[in-house]
Amino acid sequence: MKTFTPKPADLTHDWYIIDASDVVLGRLATTAAILLRGKNKPTFAPNADSGAHVIVINAEKIALTGNKLSKVLYSHSGRPGGLREDSYADLLKKNPRRIIESAVKGMLPKNKLAAVQLRRLHVFAGAEHPHTAQKPQPVEIEKISQQVK
Repeated sequence: MKTFTPKPADLTHDWYIIDASDVVLGRLATTAAILLRGKNKPTFAPNADSGAHVIVINAEKIALTGNKLSKVLYSHSGRPGGLREDSYADLLKKNPRRIIESAVKGMLPKNKLAAVQLRRLHVFAGAEHPHTAQKPQPVEIEKISQQVK
């Protein structure tokens, strides 16, 4: 049996939607990264871009476990003195999109293909999004309680 290698004509980019209400950040990021890479498809190849578009809604309602609200997210502009640090508590109020994008970016491979796949991630703070014409399929993430039993 020969190894199947997907051709560009074989690749399709489906649309999925994830509701981030009360979903733990890590579980959301792993699910989104799997869909963006296309690892849920039987035709997955690590060198081919077979990933899907992922829409994340209700980003401001994401659940952060442990001590993450006091944790700091760093970014650098590339210019001297351009180190920026924002706490997750501030970002959750001002820009929850950045929290999810950085978590998903950390779970993608560090190569040029990941930059293309990350462009297919669409994060929205509220429940409204402009991609209803694409008819995205809903993806359910199991909400597991993080409390000790």
